[in-house]
Amino acid sequence: MTSMLLSSTSQTQIFHNIRTSQPIPHLHPYRTACLAPLPCRSRSIRCAGSTAVADTGSTRELKQGIAELYDESSAVWEDIWGDHMHHGFYDPDEVVSGSDSDHRAAQFRMIQEALSFAGVSEDPEKGPKTVVDVGCGIGGSSRYIARKFGAKCQGITLSPFQAQRANALAETEGLADKVSFQVADALEQPFPDGQFDLVWSMESGEHMPDKRKFVGELARVAAPGATIIIVTWCHRVLGPSEESLQPWEMKHLKKICDAYYLPDWCSTADYVNLLESLSLQDIKTADWSQYVAPFWPAVIRSALTWKGLTSLLRSGMKTIRGALVMPLMIEGYKKGLIKFAIITCRKPE
Repeated sequence: MTSMLLSSTSQTQIFHNIRTSQPIPHLHPYRTACLAPLPCRSRSIRCAGSTAVADTGSTRELKQGIAELYDESSAVWEDIWGDHMHHGFYDPDEVVSGSDSDHRAAQFRMIQEALSFAGVSEDPEKGPKTVVDVGCGIGGSSRYIARKFGAKCQGITLSPFQAQRANALAETEGLADKVSFQVADALEQPFPDGQFDLVWSMESGEHMPDKRKFVGELARVAAPGATIIIVTWCHRVLGPSEESLQPWEMKHLKKICDAYYLPDWCSTADYVNLLESLSLQDIKTADWSQYVAPFWPAVIRSALTWKGLTSLLRSGMKTIRGALVMPLMIEGYKKGLIKFAIITCRKPE
């Protein structure tokens, strides 16, 4: 899972559609609320009372918790799984081996499939030339895209460790002139309007406490005609007669929130509503849950090796707590509560 971002910069250039918006309301532990004022059937939930968000709703503790989690765990992840801190993409009928190389290949494929789904040309001459990687982790996606298209990529993360490590890897791989990374805020990005022709967010949206502002910032920094790709964890879309998730579902998600510093969850329908409110075009979504099903079992198997166990014990309590809830991710996918979603769109010319 990529690192997620919230820190402080000037708000003078915030995309005009979000200047007057209100953040998602702080909710009662077992109530849900719509992403008002947009009309939607799906509801977001707050994992209230979790370690991620204090009862006051302060994002300061959330930001600090996210940064510390990834400062603590990123070296362990890289040591075991390499520099792509996100799910892999597998064929549903494929018999997946325990080989680390197979799983790393699936992580490369995740990037390829996301680009393809969004309609990004395979032709390097027609591909993106300026890219922002929102929630860049240690820069795996940025380096891949920079090599593939010859693009200039800028990554942002909350984690000082990740930014430093990502820049070090870029230097080692001869890409320092193409990619750069900094600690910055996904909700207040330190970039001017209309700068990037590809806006990339691989598994960072789940950490964002204000989904409206998150999407608004993605749109603001996108150039006219740019592609926006959001790959993120969502909860299921509610049925026509449902006002909220079921109590067991909210309890299940709360446990995951507590371990991974997650605020409100939402559905793909919520994201579509937000994108439509910003007049973004060519909106497409897909549920890729079946394609990522082997991922968490593979991570658990890796954690149970001698190398995995010793690395976890050295890493600290936040990483260990995250490892302990991995079975809940598997269960959530199997029961249809958790959805691995891709949402893409284009900013009008």
